Amino acid sequence: MSSLPAPPSRKGLFWVCAATFCLAACSRPEPAPEPLRAVKLLTVGANALQAQQEYAGEVRARTESRLGFRVAGKIMQRPAELGAHVRPGELLAQLDPQDYQLAAQAAQAQVTAAQTQQELAAADYQRYARLQAQNFISGAELERRETTLKAAQATLAQSRAQAAAQSNQTGYTRLLADVAGVITAIEAEPGQVVTAGAPVLRLAHDGPRDVVFAAPEDKVSALRTGQAVQVRPWVQGALLQGRIREVAASADPTTRTYAVKVALEGANPPALGATVYVLPQSLGRAGQTAITLPTTALLQQGNGTAVWVYDPATSTVRLQKIEVATADGNAAVVASGLTPGMQVVATGVHVLSPGQKVTVYQPKTGVANGVVSSQH
Repeated sequence: MSSLPAPPSRKGLFWVCAATFCLAACSRPEPAPEPLRAVKLLTVGANALQAQQEYAGEVRARTESRLGFRVAGKIMQRPAELGAHVRPGELLAQLDPQDYQLAAQAAQAQVTAAQTQQELAAADYQRYARLQAQNFISGAELERRETTLKAAQATLAQSRAQAAAQSNQTGYTRLLADVAGVITAIEAEPGQVVTAGAPVLRLAHDGPRDVVFAAPEDKVSALRTGQAVQVRPWVQGALLQGRIREVAASADPTTRTYAVKVALEGANPPALGATVYVLPQSLGRAGQTAITLPTTALLQQGNGTAVWVYDPATSTVRLQKIEVATADGNAAVVASGLTPGMQVVATGVHVLSPGQKVTVYQPKTGVANGVVSSQH
């Protein structure tokens, strides 16, 4: 008969039990199931767009002139100040007139000398005419005296013209306002030597006012001369009406935008330089509908945008890529990726994962004193 194995000793049994307990202690516990998250849902549908395209503009005068002296010289005084309203004929600036006054005096002296020569030639011609009538001189001699008289008359006329021009030069040392308006810029100061035609002041003429704003390249094609626009003052005030008067033919080389001028209508336009907002009706969204979502429902995925779509059959969410076209106030306008009727997660999109099981958030309601209240 075969012999049976000997029973383990108490000491061996102790070590076997200890090893079993150690292995049980080192094993990882089963992970706790992920709790169901409650999500707020919204149903995708086409909504009327509310926001309207508007651009910041500046009120300017219809006509604005850069005024300068028609002669060169040193500015002695400049009574006109920035923002001052001037009337026609009012002195704006004055050059040193001394040199021009001396030149005018010299020109006047030449006129006096030429007039003396003309009078002498006229008297000489009359005397020779009487002698020729008595046959004391030949006809050729009288013709020479007549020629001398005509030359003296021409010299006198030339001297007078030069004196008049020099007198004008003296008058050009005074820069006068030719129309009523407001000084909007000063480009030269007393003591400065300026050349003829160099801008000294900028004058905004009284009269019609324009609003000038910059339109981007993708919008300027929708703007046409004569289109109606609304103008909203930056400060409180009623909406003003206007029409597009001019659209720039080329873009600004720095900003790549096109300058658009709007003629304001009405008798009380905003002050020069005031900030206003222009709302072109051709760029309005009245009557347009589109799928819009709050920005809290959007999730950035690399270079794209996505949303979580809820599947009611499995109570799970899946990631759906979408394309955002533009903004409508605080909402995003969806161009593609969603269809009406879908349910998307409205908030908390950053804590979800594909295929995650969720529950639909239900607001808590309670009854107090017979009144139903809702807690969100």
